[in-house]
Amino acid sequence: MRFARQAAWTLALCVFGAALTTVAQAQDEQATRMKTALASPARPQADKDRDAARKPIETVQFLGIKTGQSVIDVISFGGWFTEVLSSAVGPKGKVYGQNPEFFTSREGFAAAEKAKDDRLGNVTAVHGELAAAGIKNADAAVTALNLHDIYNMGGEAGAVAFAKGVFDALKPGGVFGVIDHAGIAGQDNKAFHRIQIENARDVLTKAGFKVEAESKILANPADDHTKGVRDPSVAGHTDQFIIRARKPG
Repeated sequence: MRFARQAAWTLALCVFGAALTTVAQAQDEQATRMKTALASPARPQADKDRDAARKPIETVQFLGIKTGQSVIDVISFGGWFTEVLSSAVGPKGKVYGQNPEFFTSREGFAAAEKAKDDRLGNVTAVHGELAAAGIKNADAAVTALNLHDIYNMGGEAGAVAFAKGVFDALKPGGVFGVIDHAGIAGQDNKAFHRIQIENARDVLTKAGFKVEAESKILANPADDHTKGVRDPSVAGHTDQFIIRARKPG
């Protein structure tokens, strides 16, 4: 009996070890592909200059975005994250770069967006609300540095409605990654374009998500949260949080 138990444990450990090895190999393959793609001469230098502070590979792997998945870049604006996600999911994956109509109507935006999407090859532009686009069963979604404005302009109710739109576009078990400028109590977070992580957690929970993990990958202790995010002393290097939330399966 003892031998049988030991054999079973040995087999279980071997299977577990093999699974970990497979995951590590997939992450290594993804990281290699992303490094190559993000270093492409066709990618704007201004976008490359943002990589050191925004840590695209570490962020993608914390969120658990995998090769071949379908992912939504929610309020993608200029598309820095769209290109990161494009490299992360690879040619067999799919990225939706979603933007509100007030942004897509700006002069020159559509042409620049089309040029980038054509270059990347696995990106589809979405103009307007997610609900109107009819996206369903996406594996993941990300919104970077946007929730604070939605919360500060529309209150918690507006932010929850926004998050529910993302919830509906994801498959059961799908991931929603939220990245934003950290705010603190007692400061004018609306004027500073920040949001407290507690407020972000509440929004996600009320929209139906389960907050699964948080990361300090983008933390910056030198940012004391008492300045606007465009202040020259912190611009491009604000203290940021990442939340990984999951739609219940």
